[in-house]
Amino acid sequence: MRVKLNIRQKITIFILGASTLLFAITIGYFSITTKQIAYKNTTELTDTHTDHYAAIIESSLNSDLAIVRSLSNAFLEHQQIPFPQWQELLIGMYNQVMANNTHLDAIWDSWEFSYLDPTWDKTHGRWLHICYRVNGKLLSKYEKRSLDKDPPVYASLKLAGKECIVEPYLSTLQVGGLMTSLTSPMFKSGKYVGLVGIDLFLGRFQDLISGIKPYPESRAFLMSNKGVFVANPDTSLFRKNIADVLPELNNKEQIIEKVKRGEKFSFTFTNDEGDKFYYSFSPIEIGQTNTPWSFGIVVPERIILAEANKNFNISLIVGIISVLILVLIIFVLANNITRPIKRITALLEKLSKGHVDKSMHVEFNTGDEISQMSLALSKSIDGLITKTNFAASIGHGKLEADLNLLSEDDVLGRSLIDMRNSLRKAKEEDAERKQHEAIRQWINEGLAKFGDILRQNNDNLSLLGDEVIKNLVWYLNASLGGIFVRNEDLKQDKVTFDLVSAFAYDRKRFIEKSYELGSGLIGACAAEKETIYISEVPQEYIEVTSGLGGTNPNTLLLIPLRIEDDVLGVIELASLKKFEKHEIELAEKLAESIAATLRTVRINHKTNELLRKSQEQAEMMAAQEEEMRQNLEELQATQEEAARKTFEMEGLINALNASNYVMEYDSKGVIITINDAYLELLGISRDEAIGHHHSENLVMTDEQKMTYEQFWSNIRKGQIQKQTTKVKMKGKDFIFLETYTPIQNSLGEVYKVLKVATDITNAR
Repeated sequence: MRVKLNIRQKITIFILGASTLLFAITIGYFSITTKQIAYKNTTELTDTHTDHYAAIIESSLNSDLAIVRSLSNAFLEHQQIPFPQWQELLIGMYNQVMANNTHLDAIWDSWEFSYLDPTWDKTHGRWLHICYRVNGKLLSKYEKRSLDKDPPVYASLKLAGKECIVEPYLSTLQVGGLMTSLTSPMFKSGKYVGLVGIDLFLGRFQDLISGIKPYPESRAFLMSNKGVFVANPDTSLFRKNIADVLPELNNKEQIIEKVKRGEKFSFTFTNDEGDKFYYSFSPIEIGQTNTPWSFGIVVPERIILAEANKNFNISLIVGIISVLILVLIIFVLANNITRPIKRITALLEKLSKGHVDKSMHVEFNTGDEISQMSLALSKSIDGLITKTNFAASIGHGKLEADLNLLSEDDVLGRSLIDMRNSLRKAKEEDAERKQHEAIRQWINEGLAKFGDILRQNNDNLSLLGDEVIKNLVWYLNASLGGIFVRNEDLKQDKVTFDLVSAFAYDRKRFIEKSYELGSGLIGACAAEKETIYISEVPQEYIEVTSGLGGTNPNTLLLIPLRIEDDVLGVIELASLKKFEKHEIELAEKLAESIAATLRTVRINHKTNELLRKSQEQAEMMAAQEEEMRQNLEELQATQEEAARKTFEMEGLINALNASNYVMEYDSKGVIITINDAYLELLGISRDEAIGHHHSENLVMTDEQKMTYEQFWSNIRKGQIQKQTTKVKMKGKDFIFLETYTPIQNSLGEVYKVLKVATDITNAR
């Protein structure tokens, strides 16, 4: 069963419930967030402490390694001093270094015999010099070692070939303490010659580690590369390996592997008792060794979260008190809200039943949303009353009534206005439709009327023009009009448009006007093939450009009589009023029909003219046929005579080629043809002769050389020339008696020269 609640109950239940839930979520969120931030800050601070103390230890060890490195670099210069003196110098130097660095337990060096004695042929054997501290006194010695083989520790340092730190080992002098050694190798020309090392007692780091307590119950520790606790406040873990004392922790977090890789890392670990601890590790990089150590701090998680838990409890108490105060505020607020809402609800119920009047106005001066709600309701009631009156006016047909919208979002008001506009538009469209129907009927009647006129007068151009222009001026209520028809003068190659009919003020006008294509408005309309409509004509304009003259109309309409792209004429109409769009439309449609009729009239006229001409030509052709018959008989006799002469000419040419040597030149003296007899005589091919100039291979006398140009000039003038010439061809001399005959074309120009030669070589 669904429970019905009033506004006051809903406000109390839902707002209170939502507020309580939000308070709980907010307090929980901030408490958890604060706890997380506190945990994060503490762990980050722990990591900072770890980095800080790791840097201190790293700096201390690197300072000691710097001593070793400096000594190894300096010792490589010993070759300049005899070795016995060098040994004494070393011991003195070691004593000085030990005195200045009291934390050092020993300084020593090792020199390979293979370096000191070139005759030594073994890979082991070395000199050792050492300065060490015993009961506060400095002692020193030097001795031979590794005569049989290198011990494992030294062998590993020698094999490494770089700076090293030795894993912690028990001190022989300080019982129970841990030692380590820092070494730096020496190389000469890339060959290992020895190393320098120092022994450090690591007990000093135990005091440092014991004093590091960033938080209560926290502890610090120092771990070697292989996981040995070098220093730890828990003495039970001292000198032991983490893999042995905390195997689960080491296996889970891979601590030794991360230390060997020199990683900085941290994690949270829960022991068997369920206690959580935060571990932070920071690497200690020692010189150029690849065996870093690690410094770590471990803090119980309950210490880290102690302050956060305290803040959480305080937040919870503050939240509960805040919820109680909120309950009281919501109860008072609900009463103040629901009272005016009940009043407004009663008015809305009346409004939902369609009741609207001025008495429904309501006003609350609370200055809040309730006041705005009452004002909005009153405005809505006023708006509904106004819309009701507006709708009543529309219902009575008062479409000019207007309505002011309450706002841009007044959907009802906009719908009423749209309804009024739709009714108004429908009324206007109905009137426009009737007007269009009247115009369409007027156009159709006009087309039918002029169709009859065009059919009745399609055989007389003058009568057709008179009837068309007269009725067109009347039908369009124009003042005057004229029809100009294209006239083509083939003799003068000129096209003009001549006035064939004019009508003005109810009478025919007898005017003679003519315009060339592109000249004046008539010629421009014909050239552009488009309608020209001028709505404002100057008083003197028509006198200058129009073909009608006599009046001063206000508008001018020129329409080309066009079929496709062929303009047959132009209609010109002038009026004191403006031509309407439908009147221009009718005139343009009529122009197409008139153009078609004009073409028909012209075709009929041309057909009659052609028929008359064809009859005349038939008579002329009959007379010409008899004349042609006689001419053909004469032509046949002429052709027979020409054939006989051609046969004789061919015989003459054949006889000439058989008895003489014939060659043809162009007007410039270049050989263009040569007969076979000539080629056989000269002993050359046709390709060797054609294209060569007359003067080539020609042996001329001095007189011939002087008159050579004049000789060819006379030939080009049409004069026949004769001469005796000597030709040298392929080592043979030929003498010819030659006749040069110029050949002329129909214009009398010499275009080639015929040479006939007779061989007289053997006649001399």
